[in-house]
Amino acid sequence: MQNEYEIKKEMCEIGKRVYMRGMVAANDGNFSVKLNDHEFLCTPTGVSKGFMTPEYICKVDENGNVIQANKGFKPSSEIKMHMRVYKERPDVNAVVHAHPLYATTFAICGIPLTEPIMPEAVIALGCVPIAKYGRPSTMEIPDAVSEYLQYFDAVLLENHGALSYSDSLLNAYHKMESVEFYAQLLYQSKMLGEPQTFSPQQVEDLYEIRRQFGMKGKHPANLCPNAKAGKPSCHSCSGSCGKSTAAPVAADDADLVASITKKVMEQLGL
Repeated sequence: MQNEYEIKKEMCEIGKRVYMRGMVAANDGNFSVKLNDHEFLCTPTGVSKGFMTPEYICKVDENGNVIQANKGFKPSSEIKMHMRVYKERPDVNAVVHAHPLYATTFAICGIPLTEPIMPEAVIALGCVPIAKYGRPSTMEIPDAVSEYLQYFDAVLLENHGALSYSDSLLNAYHKMESVEFYAQLLYQSKMLGEPQTFSPQQVEDLYEIRRQFGMKGKHPANLCPNAKAGKPSCHSCSGSCGKSTAAPVAADDADLVASITKKVMEQLGL
């Protein structure tokens, strides 16, 4: 079992990975680790996650109050979002928030990641819905995310970024990687033409593989809010269970591609 200092070192290593993969810019992003029901380690605000050392890491209680922080450092202003995840998902031990380019582009366009295009994404993620926009550092974001915590292990944040959570920091980070890879594949496949998606039966076969693997976490294979209501599951409902009511919806595939392309070009400054 890792001691507290080892966890801090791991947080610094994950910070380097997030930064080097371009999932954050400048001082963006934040993540945390649960030590016990009353103590949590978290990244500080106002520092680059790619250049942290263990003394940067802060400790807070379940209400986000500072237990320990070295001079010049204070917890991320988004700690409220992390605490909501821990409160409502006792199985979660780590939370990662980042701004990966492709996933965030979908979030900006109001498009959830629901198209079943590759086995790994269907099995590991299921769907990635969008939580409605909330002002940073307010309770609006935790309240928006709360709607999806019991059904999914990753969520896009409208016009903001992405959030992933799991039973360990490494797994939460890997979940974020998977979200970004899925988003990039979906975007690029739409640039070449309409992606070929799995049939409902193929999706169900992949869900069954997940069940046989006994994979942890929340997933539409078992907990899709639509399926529980007797409706088609996420991968065949065009994302209706993950759309923000405020998000624009493309009228057809051509509009969808044009919308995504425009936003990506803007992000790239082209």
